[in-house]
Amino acid sequence: MTRSLALIAALLLGGTAHAAPPPEPRPAVADETLQDGLELGEEIEARVDGDLNGDGDPDTAFVVASPDARTLYVVLSYRTEVDFGHDPAGSAKLATDPLGPAELSISKGVLVVKDLTGGTTALASTYRFRANKAKAPPRMRLIGLDTTLYSRTWAHDGSEMSWNLLTGDIVASTLKLVGKGEDASYDKQFTRKSKRPVTTVYMEDTPDPEEELIRATRAK
Repeated sequence: MTRSLALIAALLLGGTAHAAPPPEPRPAVADETLQDGLELGEEIEARVDGDLNGDGDPDTAFVVASPDARTLYVVLSYRTEVDFGHDPAGSAKLATDPLGPAELSISKGVLVVKDLTGGTTALASTYRFRANKAKAPPRMRLIGLDTTLYSRTWAHDGSEMSWNLLTGDIVASTLKLVGKGEDASYDKQFTRKSKRPVTTVYMEDTPDPEEELIRATRAK
């Protein structure tokens, strides 16, 4: 081994031996902390913890529900040399007629919110949010919205749409009711594709999914 190669090898070995271990992940927001922020009549409907801003620490998304309101909130972790904690990163109003608790999940930095609302005519909505880390502090933005309107009693036709806000692409279809009783089902028909200008929609500006469904199905 030449002298220069030996020196490089020694430096690499030395760096490995003295490399600082990665910091331990900070704990997620405690349930008690969320409960302390509630008003009279409010409750935590759902929550999920996971890394949304890529710093290795758990962030938290949760839904606060009351008899007349439901709101999705996200807080993102931060840490400095002298401090650590969580900053608000966005909130969005949800429909007030849920057919069950919202389902929250985090995968690969994306928050997925599934919400089923309505009555015998139901609206199934799936929201996808991602942190815009170009902002300081980061803010959550809507990157996808899927919505399906259908009859839980097979009483009428339905419709569905999928909107990719990162590309502007929208796909909308009519769900035609076929059959009756136990043989009833929906047949996807009249699929239409359209495109909207790509804009940043932050969580606070999340549109009403039923209004977007109507808009998409009427697009030429």
